[in-house]
Amino acid sequence: MKIERLNPTHAPAYRAITLEALALHPDAYTSSAQEREANPASWWEARLDPDPESNEVVLGAFDAGGALVGTAGLSFEAREKGRHKVTLFGMYITPRCRRMGLGAQLLNAALDYAGARAHAKIIQLSVTEGNAPARSLYERLGFATFGVEPCAIALGERYLAKVHMWRALDYFALRDDQ
Repeated sequence: MKIERLNPTHAPAYRAITLEALALHPDAYTSSAQEREANPASWWEARLDPDPESNEVVLGAFDAGGALVGTAGLSFEAREKGRHKVTLFGMYITPRCRRMGLGAQLLNAALDYAGARAHAKIIQLSVTEGNAPARSLYERLGFATFGVEPCAIALGERYLAKVHMWRALDYFALRDDQ
C-alpha cells in the first residue's frame, strides 16, 4: 500500500470512494451521499488543493494496482487562537481492504502529516456512537473521549450521538511540568 496526499487529479477517485463510504455507512458520516453527489467536479478538485499551506488536506491509500482504497482528511484551524487544533475527517477504508492494518497505517500517516504542520498540537475527531471498529482503532492510537454529542446525526426519525475524541500530536509538547 502507498499513502500520499491527494491532489486535484485524484478528484474522480476521491469522489467515488467518498460516495461509496457515505452510501455503505450513512450513520458514520455527517454528510449524506445525496448531498455530496450533487457537488460539481470543481468542488471535489478544490477540496484537494495542492497548496502546502492549505487548511484542508486529504491523504489517500492506494493498493498495488493504483486504486484509491482509503482516505483520511485533515482540517487545520486557521484562526490564531485555534490553530493548534487539527480535525480528522472522512476516515474510510474500502471493505475489501479492511482488517489488514491499513486503517492504522493511514491514521498514523495522518498523525505524522498533522504533527509536521507548524502550530499543530492536538488532533480531534468525532465517531458515531456504536461504531466499535473505528472507535477501537482510535483508542489503540491514543485517542481519548472528551464528550458525547447527543442527536448529532439525523437519519430520518432516528438520531445518533457522536463521540468526540482527541489526542496530542506530541504528548511532551503539551505538558506543563517540563
